[in-house]
Amino acid sequence: MVKFFDCKTADRLFRDRQKTLIMGTLNVTPDSFYDGGRYHGLESALGCARGMIEDGADIIDVGGVSTRPGSKPVSDEEELKRVIPVIKELSRETDKPISVDTFKAKVADKAISAGAQIVNDISGLSADSEMAKVVAAHGTPVVIMHIKGQPHNFPKCPEYGDLISEINLFFKKKIVFALESGISDNNIILDPGIGFGKTTKQNLEILRRLDEFNCHNYPIMVGTSRKSFIGKVLKPAEEDGHSKYNAQFFGTLVTLVIAMTKGVKIVRVHDVKEAVYVKKMFEAIVALP
Repeated sequence: MVKFFDCKTADRLFRDRQKTLIMGTLNVTPDSFYDGGRYHGLESALGCARGMIEDGADIIDVGGVSTRPGSKPVSDEEELKRVIPVIKELSRETDKPISVDTFKAKVADKAISAGAQIVNDISGLSADSEMAKVVAAHGTPVVIMHIKGQPHNFPKCPEYGDLISEINLFFKKKIVFALESGISDNNIILDPGIGFGKTTKQNLEILRRLDEFNCHNYPIMVGTSRKSFIGKVLKPAEEDGHSKYNAQFFGTLVTLVIAMTKGVKIVRVHDVKEAVYVKKMFEAIVALP
C-alpha cells in the first residue's frame, strides 16, 4: 500500500489517493531551457504562478537554478535572491502548497521558513550533506530524485547495467538514509529523474516501466515536460519553430497519459491548463469520481 504523508500539506494534497496531482513549474532563472528567463523577476514570476493556480495547478514548484545541459551553478546568495521573495509573497496569496526546487540545504531551510512546504531535491539528498537534516528538522515532504552524476555535471554517455534495477537500488539506499536522518516515512516522494543522466532510449524505458517503481510504496513523481528526448523521438524540422513547439507540447501530453496509467501521483509540467485537461479526460475514461 502506497504511503501518504502525515503532515497537513500532504494530507490536503493526497486526500484522494487515486488521482494525479499537477505540479506547475515556475523557473525564476535567466537561463531555463523552456521559459528562457521570462519569469526572472518578482512581478512576472507571481503573474505566472497566479495563472497556473487559476488553470488548476495543485502545487507550484519554484526553482532558482537552471539544470539544463550546459547551465552553470550559481551561489547560494543568488539562488536565495531569486526564490525567497517569490515564495514569501506567493505563500501570502495562496493556500496551494509551494515546492522549492533546490539541492542546497541553506536554500531549502530559508525557503521553508519563507513559506515553502515541499523540497524538490534533484540530487536525491546527495549534493548537500545537510539537506536531509534540514528536511527532517522542518518535517517537510521531500522529493528524492534519481540522478546519474551531479547537478551541472551529468555524464554525456550514461551507462547502466540494468537501468530500472539501478534506479530502484538508488531509491532503496536513499530511503534508508532519509529515515535514518529523521525524515518521516510519510514525507517521502520518489522521482526516477527523467532526463537527468539518461539517454533518450533510457528515458523511454523509464516511462514504459514506471509502475516498477511502485514497489517502494511511496508516491512517484515524474517530470517529462518539453524535455529534449521528446524532440529526439519526434524529430521536428529544426528550421520550423512552430513544428518544434508542437512536437514538444503534444509529445509531453502523451507522456502524461502514460504516467497516469502507471499510477504516478505527481506530474511536473510547464503547461498546466493542458495537463489539467489531460487529467480530467483520463479520470473520466477510467471512471474516477
